[in-house]
Amino acid sequence: MGGDIAVNSTLGQGSIFTFDIKVSLADAADIKTTVPSLRVIGLEPNQPKYRILIVEDIEQNRLLLFQLLAPLEFEVREAINGQEAVTMWQSWQPDLILMDMKMPVMDGCEATKRIREAPNGEDTVIIALTASAFEEEREDILKAGCNDFVSKPFLTENLYEKIGFYLNIRYVYAGENEADSNQKSPQPMHLTKEALSAMPNEWLKELYQAAIALDERPIIELINQIPEREAVLAKILTDLVDNFRLDMIVSCLNEEF
Repeated sequence: MGGDIAVNSTLGQGSIFTFDIKVSLADAADIKTTVPSLRVIGLEPNQPKYRILIVEDIEQNRLLLFQLLAPLEFEVREAINGQEAVTMWQSWQPDLILMDMKMPVMDGCEATKRIREAPNGEDTVIIALTASAFEEEREDILKAGCNDFVSKPFLTENLYEKIGFYLNIRYVYAGENEADSNQKSPQPMHLTKEALSAMPNEWLKELYQAAIALDERPIIELINQIPEREAVLAKILTDLVDNFRLDMIVSCLNEEF
């Protein structure tokens, strides 16, 4: 940056670090302002049901990706290494794969090559998940057959944008169809036993057990089983999951189970 750094240290007293860099006041016209991106909350109706395979050896990363994709009603499955990904691709034929590059057993590059070499292997979109900042490594990822890559840590909107581009998906965004700003905001919806009574008893038991275990993954899968006529219940449960309020689900079902 064309500057300098120095330190002045006195034993037992401390250190003072100083630096100087060459800067000047910016012109207001040169300052780029960013427009906040809209938050994706769903998919527009009448679109195909897309299958997405998450390939990631770290459980927390798989869970994060699952929580981002499953509420949008994608069909989501998971693999923990490249070898498992190739096997699952053969049997399930996903539309898109989110492929981690650094994994045990078989890494993402080798798994991608094997998929591309197989019949119909070019039909699946493969997006690499990589923490590498080196341009040559990214070139190797694309040469292996990946359509694109997302850098870790990734921005949620960037991930949705890539998926939307390659699968030609139309999203629904928060606030997109809000009523006139002068209109009163709707009251927040609350979970009630009456709303839950629309679902079968076995479904309620599974929901209760998942909420007690603080396991969001099966709850999202159960929400996806709710029929369209009970869309309000699905919305309430989704909001509770998004806001980490599984305790309210437990509280509502506590007397039943």
